[in-house]
Amino acid sequence: MERSHRDVLGSGVRLRIYEQGPADASVVVCLHSFFVDARAFTAVAGQLSDEYRVVCPDLPGHGESEKPPPSRFGYGVEAFADALVKLYGALGIRRAAIVGHGLGGSIAIDLAARYPELVTRLILVDAICRPNPLVLGHRASLLPVIGGILYKQLLGRTLFRALFRDRLFGQNSQIPNSRIDAYFDSFNSPAGRGSTLATLRATADTRPVLAQTVRLNVPALVIWGRRDRFQPASIGQRLSREIRSAGFELLDAGHSPHEQCPDELVRCIRRFLRAERP
Repeated sequence: MERSHRDVLGSGVRLRIYEQGPADASVVVCLHSFFVDARAFTAVAGQLSDEYRVVCPDLPGHGESEKPPPSRFGYGVEAFADALVKLYGALGIRRAAIVGHGLGGSIAIDLAARYPELVTRLILVDAICRPNPLVLGHRASLLPVIGGILYKQLLGRTLFRALFRDRLFGQNSQIPNSRIDAYFDSFNSPAGRGSTLATLRATADTRPVLAQTVRLNVPALVIWGRRDRFQPASIGQRLSREIRSAGFELLDAGHSPHEQCPDELVRCIRRFLRAERP
């Protein structure tokens, strides 16, 4: 299916939206994580678009979306979720299944907990929901001076590649450097670096996200990479037990199954989404 894009407003921020699939089909919204953008779901969206209308936004501060200063956008999980509510209205979406990876999983949890009427099914892929400091000195990023120097000046292409190879993809990943470099080029501007730093700081405390899991009352599936070095699979197993009646799938991948093994992930998603049909 042909992939199209357009810009809409969400919480006063211009958002770049990518869409594929039949306009009248059930909607699947895919939410990406830190340091990347909607391109992370290209393979997944391409496969699901034969059956679903797949919507992949660049979150505020990421990709081709606007990168406002923190004075205009809060960059916390609730702020991202509220922007998605506005996106629903702009795109004429009444309800949708949500696929959230990493930070996108945190946002999906908050959205489903506070706006359950908008979410048909919840799919969490290596979601960030527990304290687990990031590489590259996440704790340091919270400090006013050191964090600014680290993320606005010192994080170059080589270090950026190392982050993906060591933690997000894994050393044996077949994902080419060209894809990592594309993410770096999007990140590598004063506004992009500032938005990333603001996001890391605003989402560092994961306790509010974890507290929302007990409020979830939509069908949920937790999917995790068996070789995730960023967040061990035990975190995913525990999360699946904490969410009422949630399923759990373990895939042979690192932190990013949607990029490392999209075929396997799509099979899991299809089984889960088709289960709601009579």
